[in-house]
Amino acid sequence: MFNKRYYYLIKIQYLGYRFHGWQKQPKLKTVHLMIDRTFNFILDGKPFKTLGSGRTDAMVSANETAFELFIYEKIEDETAFLALFNHNLPQDLRALAIEEVDAEFNIIQNSKIKEYVYLFTFGNKCHPFCAPLMTTILDDLDIEIMKQGAQLFEGTHNFKPYCFRATDQGLYRRTIESCELTENTLFTANFFPKKTYTLIIKGKGFGRNQIRLMMGTLIKLGRGEVDLTYIENSLKPESTDVMDFVAPASGLILNSVEFE
Repeated sequence: MFNKRYYYLIKIQYLGYRFHGWQKQPKLKTVHLMIDRTFNFILDGKPFKTLGSGRTDAMVSANETAFELFIYEKIEDETAFLALFNHNLPQDLRALAIEEVDAEFNIIQNSKIKEYVYLFTFGNKCHPFCAPLMTTILDDLDIEIMKQGAQLFEGTHNFKPYCFRATDQGLYRRTIESCELTENTLFTANFFPKKTYTLIIKGKGFGRNQIRLMMGTLIKLGRGEVDLTYIENSLKPESTDVMDFVAPASGLILNSVEFE
């Protein structure tokens, strides 16, 4: 008989390139599967439960995200526990911090701000080592007009055209706190091309494939296939457009999650 439950918020980061997303799926390697497999080992089979703050798609990485751990024994030395957890995790997954929370804390319901980064470059074929983190668009892109297009997404709009397989029941009126396309200063590597770019988006919640569909539309804008008016009209309440270009997953990074 188990009495008291203990609750811990654990922040993690991972390279998503070899994972089929966060959520457990039959016969597929996912981030949640590897986390639970590791806990099952270090807790020596004692009961526990983990719950993520949200899902990421296959090949999407996270610089900082979080999950909640529910267990029936208090962790006396959190630093040592985190070190043991990291020692047994695969090398493309790392725990950053652990803190005890109370039973009132709800990782799903608690209001949170998520920041996503889409990392990309264009023009020439890149070093293959770039592939897990960066999307390469081989066509020329007009970065200046893409910057203007990114700003159009800021604020509260109808994002139904930017949600994959949207239905009439979904919540599509959402608010984007900020959306900026700029030269990349966040991530560096000696095999990166000279110029790389980031689309940085902050908001409380996003629909399925929303950011990748937004990025896909910006790429089409940069190619000259659509214009700024097209994006403006797509965000209007009466819009029935369906965006058809989902940007590749491996350029998308969940950069941070803030709990209010």
